[in-house]
Amino acid sequence: MTDVTMQENDLTIPEDTNTFSLVRQENGIAHLVMDVKGDSMNTLKAEFGEEIAATLKEIREDKTIKGLVLLSGKADSFVAGADVHMLANCTSAEEATALSRQGQMIFDQLENLSIPVVAAVHGACLGGGLELAMACHGRVCSDSGKTALGLPEVQLGLLPGGGGTQRLPKLVGIQKSLDMMLTGKQLRAKQALKAGLVNVVVPHSILIETAEKLALSGKVKPKARKLSLTDKLLEGNRLGRSVLFSQATKMVLGKTKGNYPAPLKIIDCIRTGAEQAPSKGYQVEAEHFGQLVMSDVSAQLRQIFFATTDMKKEQGVEGIQPAKIESVAVLGGGLMGGGIAFVTATKAKLPVRIKDISHQGISHALKYGYDLLNKKVKRRFMRHSEMQNQLANITGTTEFTGFSNVDIAVEAVFEDLTLKQNMVADIESHCKESTIFASNTSSLPIGQIAEKAQRPENVIGLHYFSPVDKMPLAEIIAHDKTSDQTISTTVAFAKKQGKTPIVVKDKAGFYVNRILAPYMNEAGMLLLEGCSIEALDKAMVKFGFPVGPMQLLDEVGIDVGSKIGPILQAELGERFAPPAAFSKLIADGRLGKKAKKGFYQYNTKSKKKLVDEGVYSSLGLQTSNKAVSEAQVERCVYMMLNEAARCLDEGIIRNARDGDIGAIFGIGFPPFLGGPFNYIDKIGAVTLVSKLNQWQAEFGERFAPCDALVKIAQEGESYYSS
Repeated sequence: MTDVTMQENDLTIPEDTNTFSLVRQENGIAHLVMDVKGDSMNTLKAEFGEEIAATLKEIREDKTIKGLVLLSGKADSFVAGADVHMLANCTSAEEATALSRQGQMIFDQLENLSIPVVAAVHGACLGGGLELAMACHGRVCSDSGKTALGLPEVQLGLLPGGGGTQRLPKLVGIQKSLDMMLTGKQLRAKQALKAGLVNVVVPHSILIETAEKLALSGKVKPKARKLSLTDKLLEGNRLGRSVLFSQATKMVLGKTKGNYPAPLKIIDCIRTGAEQAPSKGYQVEAEHFGQLVMSDVSAQLRQIFFATTDMKKEQGVEGIQPAKIESVAVLGGGLMGGGIAFVTATKAKLPVRIKDISHQGISHALKYGYDLLNKKVKRRFMRHSEMQNQLANITGTTEFTGFSNVDIAVEAVFEDLTLKQNMVADIESHCKESTIFASNTSSLPIGQIAEKAQRPENVIGLHYFSPVDKMPLAEIIAHDKTSDQTISTTVAFAKKQGKTPIVVKDKAGFYVNRILAPYMNEAGMLLLEGCSIEALDKAMVKFGFPVGPMQLLDEVGIDVGSKIGPILQAELGERFAPPAAFSKLIADGRLGKKAKKGFYQYNTKSKKKLVDEGVYSSLGLQTSNKAVSEAQVERCVYMMLNEAARCLDEGIIRNARDGDIGAIFGIGFPPFLGGPFNYIDKIGAVTLVSKLNQWQAEFGERFAPCDALVKIAQEGESYYSS
């Protein structure tokens, strides 16, 4: 709620340290205002229990209060959720369960007030914040783009522990609540209204007034959902619900491979609430919450959350403030260029000028942004006018017109050194002296790209991952002449684009591709040893990767992999030598998905991904061993771990935390394992070195453990202190 709205409603908040303030209005309505002092957003904390209980007691005893409006004292948010830090203090599942029960009881007291209680929601209303709002008798929310409602606990390996698994199904139905809680997806205002989660959506300027009127009317119960025949069949009887929960379980196991316990426990909570006494549903929710808090999976996911939160506060170079970016150019209108322009215009809210050699390239880049935004419009995630405003931020040219005031130019052209060096020269001649040249190269050393630059201090690497609009990581690569100012400014720019940036050293492969290459090569070796393509990919997905190595090679392009391999081999040694037989795939025109010919079939109507059996004959193979053993999976993964340890030892990455975040956000290393360095700590450096030594003797020098790992094993150390 803005200060203006407070003045309009004569709302005055007492100057004290209380989080909850009760402000009585002349019309008999009282405002219960939540404002966590010193924090930019409201979060629910265990220590608020006594204060809110006392406030609710005061409300019950004051018979002059006709209705209650719950609102936020923050300008642009309601309640962002519960304070995740308090979970770290729990030493047992019983303690965590008690936290859940405390939240349930407070929300139960709110729900059982005899007067109408309405939540006035503007901004983020997530997790415990939505559970708080659902405990109110009615909900009014603003139509602002900042307003979002959701229960994202599953993303931290948890479930809603304040009654959310019980109240949400009653408001929006079992199917919608499963969809929301199992994915953590957020609803915009109109979506929440359609789902039955809120009573009414109004402009922010009349939010409080509307909430007061609703409370005074006494008609706070949301309109009953219109049930389709399918809804009635699936939710209205035990047999239908059994089918519904069975399908949800099957879907969850298909996606998680059983690596994440929270989704299954969410299903169990909803099922218990739907089929047993309400008290039993709340009891199961609290018990499951306690168990999940103490699980290793949730501990790792929470650690990732804290790490990325800390990274948002850090600068590229400590003490060096970033320069202001007001105008951006993108060189190259292909898939990457279009994606970079899109996140610049929509996330960073900056004007971006695309330069391409052809109008067709510009057209493709513009269409890329239009298609993504149009999907949001169709789903009522944004207005058509908002889409037009965002698209207006993207313009194109085949010349260098409009480049004189560009602050940063991001290059996304072909992986050709001469071409990229020419791009540097073009920017230096058409832009101002302070313009940063950021290369999106995935393999070429930045120092070589800057070799002929007049102002090498302005040249830096800014490596995105495809698709740019979805992949959260960006590698910032500084060569030895890149200025500290350029580093800090580029890091700040990447953050504005919604990226999580890590600063890495300028060496072949940087960090992410360097640790990925040995993993991919070893998977190729297993294929040549007789493992089937399907078995390899299934085994790695079961381990926790989002896609298998063979499918990933198809997606990236087998030819792209063949170009990067020799660069890494030349710079870093024979352990990076790709399987020689893979050159036969290029000769056979098997370039992957883009050529509709690779490891998998692409000219088929089948929904299931089918292996192109012709690839075996291309490689001169016969599939004999269709299974993939645990040891074979470890061979691939441990190659990645060994290279990650080398990268940290060489200073390619600044610390283990950056290495873990880079691997998770860049290549989908299983989040529940916490990243390569957390995983090394889990299995133990001694075990890792022992296995690598064993495979070195059996398969060759590529498995030789790096000196840093050997030292850690000998000294009994770990990457993270216990």
